Amino acid sequence: MRITDAWKDYELLDCSDGERLERWGDIILIRPDPQVIWKTEKKNKLWREAHARYHRSNTGGGSWEFYKKIPEVWQIKFNDLEFNLKPMSFKHTGVFPEQACNWELVRDIIKNSGREDVKVLNLFAYTGAATVSALKAGASVVHVDASKGMVQWARENAASSGVQDKPVRWIVDDCMKFVAREIRREKKYDIIIMDPPSYGRGPGGEVWKLENEVYGFIEMCKQVLSDDPLAVLVNSYTAGLSPAVMSYILNSTIVKDFGGRAEADEIGLRVSENGLVLPCGSTAIWKK
Repeated sequence: MRITDAWKDYELLDCSDGERLERWGDIILIRPDPQVIWKTEKKNKLWREAHARYHRSNTGGGSWEFYKKIPEVWQIKFNDLEFNLKPMSFKHTGVFPEQACNWELVRDIIKNSGREDVKVLNLFAYTGAATVSALKAGASVVHVDASKGMVQWARENAASSGVQDKPVRWIVDDCMKFVAREIRREKKYDIIIMDPPSYGRGPGGEVWKLENEVYGFIEMCKQVLSDDPLAVLVNSYTAGLSPAVMSYILNSTIVKDFGGRAEADEIGLRVSENGLVLPCGSTAIWKK
């Protein structure tokens, strides 16, 4: 399992009985996590002193219960990156802290490539943590997300991290439609990052499941890789897409045409209370 221990502004304090106890800067939040099926004793006093807790609804969605006043927006840092946080309507805060190991990986690939203009395509790019990290490393980035609000949030994160003037295109679009157009335009990228949702809507509004679509989408994305690409990263939070399955897909698509090697592993966060690691999805990585 790949984990990141470099966080100072984020901490997974404890997890038990379907919930995480987390520190985001100075703000303590309790959020649901379906993987936390154990019911260990909640010894940490911050379980009873949190600023807010997200409650799931039996009918879907949920809501925040605020115990203390918190800022509408606040900031945390990861090394030289700065992110703007706020409690969203579906338990999230705008950052997936377990992804820090991937931000560092992409940054190292860019810096060690020896190239002056590494082109990165970030799909389902959310609030842009990977985009900002790649820009910091000196790459040019095309950032694509279907949500106008998320793209604006990513712009704000870029400004907070001091990379708003770096070479980046902010695109609000359906990722499949965008990649199809890039194929027709014969655009090419050295690195592709994708963090697709478990469920989504296709170009015609049809509902699709990631495990049914990911192979075909990676085959499509393969067509916008440069002649000498550096890496492809695919994140998955879907139980049906194990690391072994993701590795198999990359080996049967990207490796077949470009060589290199593909591997996949779970990513996770260390729990301060006991030193154990909470699994938080997986990432499949192809590198030349």
